[in-house]
Amino acid sequence: MATPSLPILLLPDPKLRAKARPVGPGDADRVRALAPRMLAAMYAAPGIGLAGPQVGESLRLVVVDLQPDDQRAPLVLVNPEVVEASAEQAVREEGCLSIPNQYADVERPAVVKVRWHDLEGARREVVADGLLAACLQHEIDHLDGVLFIDHLTPLKRNMLLRRYNKDQKNKRRED
Repeated sequence: MATPSLPILLLPDPKLRAKARPVGPGDADRVRALAPRMLAAMYAAPGIGLAGPQVGESLRLVVVDLQPDDQRAPLVLVNPEVVEASAEQAVREEGCLSIPNQYADVERPAVVKVRWHDLEGARREVVADGLLAACLQHEIDHLDGVLFIDHLTPLKRNMLLRRYNKDQKNKRRED
C-alpha cells in the first residue's frame, strides 16, 4: 500500500514561522509514522528536503535526499542541530517547497557539522559541504521558523515576495 502524502504548507501560513519543539521519547511512534509520509511529500513535490513545520507538524524532524546518481538515499534527522560551522561562507541558489518557484542566492557557512538521532535513536553526525551543507542548514532553519528569504537583503526579499504573491494570485485565478 502506498504511503499517503502530506500537503506542504505555503507562505504565509503562520506554522512556518513557529519554532518546532524537540522530539521526545513519547513521540517515537508518531515520528516513525510521519517520516515516510514526509519523504513521499518531498519526492512528489519534487524537492530535496522537508521539515516538520512545512507539513504542519511542530516537531524537530527533517528529511533530506539529494538523490546522488539518481538513486534514493534518504536521511531522516530527529532533533538535528548544527554543532560547528566554518567561518568560510558559500553562496548557493536556494528555493523552498513552501515558497514554490522562487529562487535566490543565499550565503551560508560553507561547511557544517550536524548532529541528530536516527529513527532507532542512534546518535549520528556528518560534516557536510556543498549542496548537503546548504540543504541541512535550510531545513534546520525551518525548525526555528526561519525561511531562506530571511537571509536575503530587504530589497531582494521584497522583490521575491512580490513575485511569489503575484504567482499565487494568478494560480488562484486558474483554479
